[in-house]
Amino acid sequence: MAKVLVTGSAGFIGGYVVEELLGRGHEVVGLDNFSKYGPVTHSYDSHPAYRFVEGDARDTKLVTELAADCDHFIAGAAMIGGISYFHAYAYDLLATNERIMAASCDAAIAAHRDGRLRKVTYMSSSMVFESTEHWPSKEGDERRIPPPLSSYGFQKLAVEYYARAAWEQYKLPYTIVRPFNCVGVGEGRALGEAEVLSGNVKLAMSHVVPDLVQKIVKGQDPLHILGEGNQVRHYTYGGDLARGIVTAMEHPAAENEDFNLSTAESTSVLELAEVIWRKIKGPEVPFRHVSDDPFEYDVQKRVPDVAKAREVLGFEATTSLDEMLDEVIPWVTQAVHDGRL
Repeated sequence: MAKVLVTGSAGFIGGYVVEELLGRGHEVVGLDNFSKYGPVTHSYDSHPAYRFVEGDARDTKLVTELAADCDHFIAGAAMIGGISYFHAYAYDLLATNERIMAASCDAAIAAHRDGRLRKVTYMSSSMVFESTEHWPSKEGDERRIPPPLSSYGFQKLAVEYYARAAWEQYKLPYTIVRPFNCVGVGEGRALGEAEVLSGNVKLAMSHVVPDLVQKIVKGQDPLHILGEGNQVRHYTYGGDLARGIVTAMEHPAAENEDFNLSTAESTSVLELAEVIWRKIKGPEVPFRHVSDDPFEYDVQKRVPDVAKAREVLGFEATTSLDEMLDEVIPWVTQAVHDGRL
């Protein structure tokens, strides 16, 4: 078993990753500064194989010290949110995440040279395929299509260049993973001053599933959706993504490779909204919706090719949309009632 440093360990995906690592018997060091949601607690906080360090992933000295005593480093720290987040914090996302990535790579290069660190697993994003005009997007397409238009997508593409450059110059082994539309529990209202309204409901600056659920729970009728609702996404369960990320970290064939991690199932936003509506309202309440003006960078299709992850890693995301929603809807409903959303 390995000792693993996870930055962004208190984040949405990070929580699933830590849980998966501990479940596989690894020792975990988590680093987070609670910048997005504020202090949060997890069921594994008292786990004997887990140590949490409150600190900033931009602190190169701190990250170097932690990474030097670890076998693996999952570089998950980032300023991240849903589509509204991309627009409200366009510059901050770019500037903050570049500083995090530079510090992470500087630390990892030193820890690999002077310590026990063997490899870095970098968290990229499906947004590297933002500008594609053909689908499904497969590994390698990100270098053959125009660069992303959003600052977030562009920065996530830069993450991949950091990974490859650190290997090219310093022989720091890497694996790149690209999660597609994570769905799960644990997202709260993001900290920050920006208010983004969707009809009469303030968005949580998070992702489409919790935002749709909270709007319906709060009684929004008709339901406000962005654009016509034709946007196609692949909603992937956080537990499945964590399983893919940790498998990619562990697997010898994943070294210096990149992987799309996603369900193979396509769902439009309108289809998603109606499924959530029915689960909350029941079959007898007519589904009514209106279209709000879409955001500039609301990509119409994000459809991954998942063959490489299946063939190389033996990974498939198996949790159905129904199963995800049956877990997420009660969690978000309770968060609304508690005033957390």
